[in-house]
Amino acid sequence: MSGRLPQALVLEPIGIVRAPVLSRVEAARQPAAAADLGAEIHLYPGRNFEHALEDLDGWEYIWVLFWFHLNQGWRPKVLPPRSTSGRKGVFATRAPHRPNPLGLSALRLERIEGLTLFVSGADMLDGTPVLDLKPYVPYTDAHPAARSGWLEAAADPLPAWEVGFEPLAEQQVAWIEAHSDLPLRERLVATLALGPQPHPYRRIRRLDTGLQLAVKQWRAQFTVEDRRVTVSSIASGFRPSQLAGDGADLGVHRDFQALWPADSR
Repeated sequence: MSGRLPQALVLEPIGIVRAPVLSRVEAARQPAAAADLGAEIHLYPGRNFEHALEDLDGWEYIWVLFWFHLNQGWRPKVLPPRSTSGRKGVFATRAPHRPNPLGLSALRLERIEGLTLFVSGADMLDGTPVLDLKPYVPYTDAHPAARSGWLEAAADPLPAWEVGFEPLAEQQVAWIEAHSDLPLRERLVATLALGPQPHPYRRIRRLDTGLQLAVKQWRAQFTVEDRRVTVSSIASGFRPSQLAGDGADLGVHRDFQALWPADSR
């Protein structure tokens, strides 16, 4: 190679994603797994981006380049959710744990209003920095007959799982949402629709009485039948000794425990 490569490259975000998905465990693996999930890309003002957006609204899909801003470090081998044969080299996956945490997604462009792009199929978290936008050109960007490596044997993505709630869980979720800023139902549905199986990167574990998903300090118990996940009840993740202390969230959990004592469920 000729020339001297720079020791570092400086990238400056052009905008930020505003989306209902707040944690990595909720994020879809690919845009196709979040086809109905809407999001907004807010470009920063004062940088002539209103001119840069001219003519983009004629494209149905756009490439969005972004930064996995919550990742720390990287892993040379990762365990993808679809892998049934162990870890894979990170360059053979779409995992976010990369030497440079760059993401690339093809999203459906619904409309543009000023410096805001309304998109669907967003597989990004709220607050994700956006680095660039490019039109998706079907004749050159799509290669449907291309080989799929270690995914050859399976279709991807799998269809979303159906998620339902028993009456007790419905009542508890409504109470929690009325007494906190946590959109618990949305978080439960978004995570469980991706699949109820325990996985090293997800907060799902198997219990003697079934399965449990952790969302912040709440624990949702659920069962699985065919491709339907049913949330049966919610519990606090705090131990009794912890609830005796001080903390902004503890009051809500203490009140919850008074209404639904742990030994009554």
